[in-house]
This record gives sequence, structure tokens and C-alpha cells, in this order.
Amino acid sequence: MCADTFGVGIHLTEKELQFVVHVPSDVDSGWTDPEAFQSLVAETVWDLLDQQAVLGTIAERFEAETTVTLGTVTLEPDGTVVSHDLDPPTDEPDDGTE
Repeated sequence: MCADTFGVGIHLTEKELQFVVHVPSDVDSGWTDPEAFQSLVAETVWDLLDQQAVLGTIAERFEAETTVTLGTVTLEPDGTVVSHDLDPPTDEPDDGTE
């Protein structure tokens, strides 16, 4: 088995927030059920981040038809988290400085 890195984000529509998983084009063949691994990716992200706080911040700070990138999660097909690089938006306004 080989670990794969998935990009994750939240897409806003006029009516809902949608969890988005960007799947690598060379995804390991160990991922046999697309819905199952997308659910696993989402579950992993919400185990690492405060779902309510992240979604609330996105809903308040971003406009519809925007996709907010949360980062990446690297998983083995058995669900083992190899690494993650998640950077959710904060309640603080972005003033353009770092």
C-alpha cells in the first residue's frame, strides 16, 4: 500500500457548505470505494479540526461560489493518517500582512 495526499476544502453555495476532496490523478489502487475514502478523509479532517468553528468562520467570512482550501491530509488506504497540513481560516480578518 502507498499513502496518498488529498487536498481538502469547503465550497460555499447560496444554500449550503460542501466538503470537497481533491483526489490525486495517480491515486493508489487500494482505494476501491470513492465514497468510502472521501468519507474517511472528511472524518479525519474533522477529527483534527473544530468542525463547528471552521464552518462558522467560512460561512461568515466568505461569499457564495467560493472554495476555501483547508490543506492536505495524507492517508494509507487502511485509514492510517501519515501526515496532515491543515490551515483553517480564523476569525481574525486578513489584513494582507504576514
